This record gives sequence, structure tokens and C-alpha cells, in this order.
Amino acid sequence: TSPGRPRKVPDRVTEPRRLSRVEFISLMAMLMATIAFSVDAMLPAMPEIAVALSPDAPNRAQLIVTSFIIGLGLGTFIVGPLSDAYGRKPVVAVGSAIYILGAALAWQAPSLEVLLVGRVIQGIGGSAARVVSIAIIRDLYTGRRMAQMMSLVLMIFALFPAVAPAMGAGIIHVAGWRSIFLAFLGFGVISAAWFLLRQEETHPPEARRPFRQSIIRSGIGEISRDPDVLRVICALTLNFGMLFSLLSSIQPIMDVTFDRADSFHWWFMMIAVIAASASILNARIVMRLGMRRVAIGALALCMTTSAMLMAYGALGNWTHPAAFPLFMIWGTSIFWSMGLTIGNLNALAMAPLGHIAGLAASLVGAVSTVASMLIAIPVGQMFNGTPMPTALGVFTCALLGFVITRSVGEPSPDPQESNP
Repeated sequence: TSPGRPRKVPDRVTEPRRLSRVEFISLMAMLMATIAFSVDAMLPAMPEIAVALSPDAPNRAQLIVTSFIIGLGLGTFIVGPLSDAYGRKPVVAVGSAIYILGAALAWQAPSLEVLLVGRVIQGIGGSAARVVSIAIIRDLYTGRRMAQMMSLVLMIFALFPAVAPAMGAGIIHVAGWRSIFLAFLGFGVISAAWFLLRQEETHPPEARRPFRQSIIRSGIGEISRDPDVLRVICALTLNFGMLFSLLSSIQPIMDVTFDRADSFHWWFMMIAVIAASASILNARIVMRLGMRRVAIGALALCMTTSAMLMAYGALGNWTHPAAFPLFMIWGTSIFWSMGLTIGNLNALAMAPLGHIAGLAASLVGAVSTVASMLIAIPVGQMFNGTPMPTALGVFTCALLGFVITRSVGEPSPDPQESNP
């Protein structure tokens, strides 16, 4: 170098700090658990909210669940493209703030309508945690390895429904149903702080896509031209339709049909603990069988148990001692099957879309979630004092999902799948 000219020092490329496998899985599970906690902890509160805010139309209390899901779907449309443009961490920070705002509004709501607005806002904020967690997993893993990681995350995530209703019931007993929203507020603060302090950014500036209409339109066009992705989105919609139909109806069924309102949270805990084992099974078998075959088998199980429950309902008596055990077997099988379908279908949809992971996670999640409300809300409002409308809705979704998933191709194994 010539005298007086500063010597050029090469830029140092540093590898982002990676969390341990255990902490990463736990953190992603907690982000996803924002959704499970926000839905399942509300279930024991539905009768009290119906009495307090909607005494003339108690079925409207089910909208506490579906309004959150609507907000979740609406927010999901936008948070993925935002995370592709600005990074994963800023989007989680803003989403957490919106979630906390919605919880605060619902806490102080003077009417059911205002409470539902607060729930929609909560759902919009919660969508950031949902979409970004999927996008981060896709940033770091591909193919069947991604499906395996999704299963491990969902295994922990699935344990939240086991304890959330019991937590909700305990909070109601101690401080009333409004204080559940304070618990949501605290949960949002803790999960956001853990994520922002510990997780490195996985979407570096050089990989970001500007938040422009043309970029988003191009991504939407790419997704819409892939027939397998479109089929998987339809299958996911039907799976979410089953899940949310059962979630919005299970407390009224337990209360009205089987007179078990006081012990509902314990029965729901048992269902959720058993259902969590599906994610453990999926993590073991998906690398060998593939996402598509596992999902098809789970949908076949949903069809079979739903047909059994409908046959009993047509011929039997819901007050007979055998009715409740049969209902529990059916409900458990549906939740258990979700551990074998939702993660695998998400992985199938995301497999060819890694270069637009945030946008893809948004579109896949948003369309399937919002469209599933067209199934879940009518099924929930058709509740007639028996499980029959719910069982019929679930059977129909499982049958259509089975047919559609069989038409989807299995992606070729990725080289990364042979690596730990």
C-alpha cells in the first residue's frame, strides 16, 4: 500500500449465535403457544361471559374463540411480508405490543361487542408469533427435517392446551373471568422478552425483499401457480375447520350434553396430554414415511371415529353411560390427529417456498385460517345440545381433506435431511 493510504481491512463475516436445540424448540413452542393459550384458557370462561354479556343468546359466547381466530387470520396476511422486508425480530416486537393492547381492551370491555373487538386485535398481534416462528424454522431447516422440527415444537406447544383450561379455571376462581386477559398480557410480555433477548435474527439484510406491492404480488403469483401448494392450503383449511369447530363446541357439549361443566378443564387436560403424543410419534416416523403419507393416515382416523360417533348418535341415547366415553375417544382422536396433519401439511406447503418463507407462511396461514372460519362458525352455531352437528362437520372436513391430500405429491428428500 502507498504511504498515507489506509490499509483496507476485509469485512469480517460472523456466524450468528445459534441457540441450543432444546432452547430453540422451547422458544418456538412458546411463541406458537401464544395462540393455544389465548384460545384454550378462554374455554372455561364461556359460560360466565355468556351470563355477564350475552344472557339472551348464550351461543354467541363461542364467538370469543372465533373472533380471535379471525384476527389471527387477518394479521397473518401481512406479518409474513413485513418479516421478509424488515426481519423476523422487529415484527415479533410490534406484534407482541398489539397483542398486549388487545388483551388490555378485552380486560376492560363493557360489552360483548367490545370484548370481541379486543379479541380480534389480540389475534392480529398473535399472528406475528405464529408466522415468524414458522418462518424461522424454515430459515434454518428444510424438507422432512423441517417437518421433524415442527413436530418437536408442536409436541411442546400441544401441552399448553392440557394446562390452559385448568389455568383459566383457576384464574376465574380466584379473580374472575376478566383477569384471564391480564394473564394473556403477562404471557405476551414474557414470551416477547425471551425471544428478543435470546434469538438471533435469521433473515439477514441481504436476503430481504422490499415491502412493495409488486414484490408481494409476484410472491402471490408464484404460490398460486403451484398446484400442490394450493391443494395443501385447501387441506390445511379443512384441518383447521375441524380443529376450530371442535374447540368452539367442546365446552357447550361437555356442559349441556354431558353435564360436566365443573370438571371440563380436567377432561380437556386429559385429551390434550394424549394428543401431545402424536407429535412425538410424528417426529419418529415422518423421516421414514414422509409428510403426505402420515397426514393421509391421520385423516383416515378422523373419518373413522367421526363415522362411529354419528352412527351412535343416530341409533343411541346421549344420556346412556356409553355416550360420554365414546365422545371422549372421538374428541381425543381428532386432537391427536392434528399432531400428524397440521405440521406435516405446513411443511409440504413451505417445501418449495424457502426463498419467500415469510410471505409463504403468511399466505398459507392466513388463507387456511380465515377460510376455516367459514366452516367453524356455522358448525358452532348449529349446536343443538348434542355432538351430532360437530361430528358431521368434522367428518365432512376429514373426508374432503383425505381426498385432497392423496392428490398432493411428496417432495423429493433434501440433502440436509441426512444431517442431524
